[in-house]
Amino acid sequence: MNTIATTTKGEVEGRVKEGVVLFAGIPYAAPPVGELRFKASQPHEPWEGVRLAQRFGPAAPQLPGEGLTNRMPVRWDEDCLTLSVSTPAVDDGRRAVLVWIHGGGYRTGQCGIPWYNGARFAANGDIVVVSFNYRLGALGFTHLARFGDEYATSGLIGTLDQVAALEWVRDNIEAFGGDPDNVTIAGESAGAFSVGTLLGLPRAAGLFRRAILQSGAAHHTLPVEAAEKVTGLFCEALGVRSADDLHAASVEDILKVQTKVDAELGQGAGLVNKLGVPVGPFYPVVDGSVLPVSPLEAIQQGASADVPVLIGTNRDEATLWGYGDIDEERLRKLTIRLGGDEQMLAAYQAARPSASANDVLIGITTDHMFRIPAIRLAEARATHGRRTWMYLFAWESRAFGGRLKATHALEIPFAFDNLDKLGVDVFLGEGPTPQHVADAMHAAWTSFIRTGDPNCDALPDWPAYDTRRRATMVFDNVSEAVDDPSSIERRLWDGRR
Repeated sequence: MNTIATTTKGEVEGRVKEGVVLFAGIPYAAPPVGELRFKASQPHEPWEGVRLAQRFGPAAPQLPGEGLTNRMPVRWDEDCLTLSVSTPAVDDGRRAVLVWIHGGGYRTGQCGIPWYNGARFAANGDIVVVSFNYRLGALGFTHLARFGDEYATSGLIGTLDQVAALEWVRDNIEAFGGDPDNVTIAGESAGAFSVGTLLGLPRAAGLFRRAILQSGAAHHTLPVEAAEKVTGLFCEALGVRSADDLHAASVEDILKVQTKVDAELGQGAGLVNKLGVPVGPFYPVVDGSVLPVSPLEAIQQGASADVPVLIGTNRDEATLWGYGDIDEERLRKLTIRLGGDEQMLAAYQAARPSASANDVLIGITTDHMFRIPAIRLAEARATHGRRTWMYLFAWESRAFGGRLKATHALEIPFAFDNLDKLGVDVFLGEGPTPQHVADAMHAAWTSFIRTGDPNCDALPDWPAYDTRRRATMVFDNVSEAVDDPSSIERRLWDGRR
């Protein structure tokens, strides 16, 4: 099997792994160091000879995160703009391409973790899979236009890294057996936020044909006024008065200050924070130029109208974080901070008559952060007759005494057919492997990536989403389409932020 491919910058040599060819650590842009820090990436220089591409590149600079999958430190470097390719063969096959964008709250994550292994898509679906690293946190999303025009895009350079990776796919993927005209972008959590942003970003137009958003939509961006407040705090805490100071600061100090700003302004749980928005600092900035309007507004105006979309959420997303023991008064106050009221709280309690205050808050928070934004995106597209499919992942984890239920990120190894990968068993818990659920989900994703329609032999009856039926594929031990699940709770959010 051929393991050498020719890119526009030179030859790369991969290796055969799990029956497909894996290329890892291919640079798609120049290292964003020195004068390129806080600026849009530039093309990488060509290289001579054959470059080994057999080890994943370092992650973007980051601190250990929260949750079950990113608590440990990772190998990182400012020279992080690399990608990986898994392909059935290096030939002229012009196969469908999946480009995966990792999550991690725009703070943590990397492309080279086992859950994102694309070998099964390559082997089972004859699909070429690309994943990549992009700049995170303060190094990727600090709005520094106050320091001059050369920093005008700094509040979106992590997003522009994603555009650069897609441009690399356009210019190079044919050499890896892929079709540059048949690209699906996909991601989970902040990866799905990224897909939502790309759907509304003029510079990304034409770089992909389809989109998959797993637990994320088009709500997670910062207004420029809020971004300016973040920048003021960041520069003050870092002791920055000029662009030269930015370049002189160590990455370690930048990460420490980033954490300080997060703590000062409030980062988590989708609650309205000191910025006056339910989005944390160092998120993509609606700067009025690169991103002229919010992604959802752009989609409402017709952006990406010709792009089929597959979008959905997990039924119990917020159990991954949890809220500890809370009493009824605390529950009431948090419901109001989430944009709800007494009527909403009563409805969620009525739908969960034996639930604790914590469990009720999990339901409200899950809908506020994930399910309702996904529905809003689907509604915006359905109004104009655009092809959109909605899902709800409901299979419950047995881990930790069943407390996780259908938690955030649990669906990833199902979609990738990676239930046997490192760490997945911790999420699943003891008991039979739910391979039949993974088989159905993986088949639907494969069909959508290849054809733009998730209907397949495993799931032949998945209607497109509209505002009449609101058909939603519920993935569980028995997977089936359901019209308007949890409709009472959904309607309670009408007209709310």
